[in-house]
Amino acid sequence: MDWLTNFCMNPSSHHAKSLRRGFTLAEVLAALTLMAIVIPVALTGMNIASRAGSLGQRKAAAARVAQRVLNELLVTGQIVSSGQSGSAAEDTQRFSWVMETQPWTIDALEVVTVRVTFEVQGSRHEVSLSTLHDPAATTAAPSTSFL
Repeated sequence: MDWLTNFCMNPSSHHAKSLRRGFTLAEVLAALTLMAIVIPVALTGMNIASRAGSLGQRKAAAARVAQRVLNELLVTGQIVSSGQSGSAAEDTQRFSWVMETQPWTIDALEVVTVRVTFEVQGSRHEVSLSTLHDPAATTAAPSTSFL
């Protein structure tokens, strides 16, 4: 049988096959509508994820700066009064820091806090690191003698 004979004997099946080959206008419009909804939501999600990643990296760097400043102030004995401030660098970023001391309610200790501030995409953020400090221990350093 050739195609002409088949077409003439069963024209409705041939016509139905040719109609099923493409997408209807309704299917195309439904797909475009779905894409118009999904794409902006996905881009917003990616923007939020990017910002959260940047914030996490900057907070980790600010915590390292706070730890370094606090250790330096403790080791060098520069914790004498509250309100000291400065800036420090971590990689290519600059961080501002402020040191504060407050009396602790138990014993004759002080709470030393270093607050590091930074900006991420126009928003200001802060990381604080605190420790206890004994002011009497830094003023009465033990003497060492070598024979």
